[in-house]
Amino acid sequence: MSSTDQPALQHTLKKRHLSMIAIAGVIGAGLFVGSGVAIQETGPGVLISYALAGVVVILVMRMLGEMSAASPETGSFSSYADKAIGRWAGFSIGWLYAWFWIIVLGIEATAGALIMNRWVPGVPQWTWALILMIVLTLTNIISVKSFGEFEFWFASIKVVAIIAFLGMGIVAICGWMPGVEAPGMTNLTGHGGFLPNGTGAMLAAVLVVVFSFFGAEIATIAAGESANPLEAVRAAVKSVVWRILIFYIGSIAVVVTLLPWDSASVALSPYVAVMDSYGIPAAGNIMDVVVLTSVLSCLNSGLYTASRMIFSLAGRGDAPKSLSRIEKTGVPMRAVLVSTIVGFLTVGMNYLSPDKVFLFLVNSSGAIALFVWLVISVSQLRTRRKLEASGQELELKMWFFPYLTYATIAAIIALCIGMLTLDSTRSQMIVSLGLAAILVGIGLYRYRNHKDTEAEVVPVARERSHTLTPTSPSARYFDVLVSATDREIDVSTADGDNHDHTRTDRHRRRGQDPSR
Repeated sequence: MSSTDQPALQHTLKKRHLSMIAIAGVIGAGLFVGSGVAIQETGPGVLISYALAGVVVILVMRMLGEMSAASPETGSFSSYADKAIGRWAGFSIGWLYAWFWIIVLGIEATAGALIMNRWVPGVPQWTWALILMIVLTLTNIISVKSFGEFEFWFASIKVVAIIAFLGMGIVAICGWMPGVEAPGMTNLTGHGGFLPNGTGAMLAAVLVVVFSFFGAEIATIAAGESANPLEAVRAAVKSVVWRILIFYIGSIAVVVTLLPWDSASVALSPYVAVMDSYGIPAAGNIMDVVVLTSVLSCLNSGLYTASRMIFSLAGRGDAPKSLSRIEKTGVPMRAVLVSTIVGFLTVGMNYLSPDKVFLFLVNSSGAIALFVWLVISVSQLRTRRKLEASGQELELKMWFFPYLTYATIAAIIALCIGMLTLDSTRSQMIVSLGLAAILVGIGLYRYRNHKDTEAEVVPVARERSHTLTPTSPSARYFDVLVSATDREIDVSTADGDNHDHTRTDRHRRRGQDPSR
């Protein structure tokens, strides 16, 4: 559907919104609560686990940033997979990604309801889950700017909390906090040493902590609705390094330096345990507020991300066309509502069948992050080669291409194999692989006639890029990929008359003389 038939997405997200969306994407409840499990299983050496996982995410984000800076699209890596790998790949990974965030909606709504029920026990948990879903659905329906504002303040609270935690931690480590003795290296090298459970446990922990970083890519999806997508993507990608270093490795370093890694309180809630050691009253309640903020932020961004991916899929013919409708407010409301309804159904499954249906749903999304990163890596590998062959200049480049790209692909495959070998993660990988195989099968069947599909997708891509200026990097990026596709179609199409009509239509869309 063209822009003349319906309103377009609004480009009202500002730089401060995109900055905080990027930060919020990597600071979730998993950092505040889930990190305790990794510390208990690994010891202080979990810092290496976080560093290794962080390197993979930094490299993936650099690759995604390269493609997003050249062509910011709401479909992000799904759209790039369409062009670089094939329509079946964009279809499959787009639906896997949307499914992941819809499942996250159910998980986060349940987590938020548990906290609210502790504070107000008179209201049932399912009611709180419904209230949270409704409130954040409304923020997404009103406008993209309202989503950005909520996410800005949610992320600001998380950032302030972590900065305060780091500041107090440094003071305590240096021995400047009254009543807290400087620990020195006791907790890092004592209690069995830096790697008390061995190198194997440290490597296994990478499989636990790597998923904490999933969400960093949301900024590249939101960039399509910002006033300056190129600048937003560049800033988000470049800030990934210090975000991971400070927020994750920095805060975990404070925990394992101040407290023994094998302490039961650290396993339960490491951040609360540290604040308790300072003698801060109501540390648990303070952390509940921070975790609830993280939950609301994840609900907000998860609903936004799922709806925009479904909207993008609908625009490419991979979902019901009605879901690509945009309201006068510039919001794809139908895509938002579909995401909300399915998300709330997962909440219901958590209450009706937590050990069977809901657990199956959660497992089905367990390895999707690795699949997404693998598709991003392969897409960048193929896209970069096309662009370089055409002489295209890129605003943002992957380091040491193609060697680091190949290394990243190998690392992701190793993580997938690792999930299959560990008892604790095997079921997640198997169920996720099953879901992926079904979607890939559907995608291959839908687009089994690859030549005809490519001919259809080119006009759609052109239509989606109507706002690009002829000299912009995004427009040049489009021209390169479309031209490469055109050459493949021109060579492979046997029907001369149909071929001439297709070619004429294609050039007319470009505003060129068909005879050229």
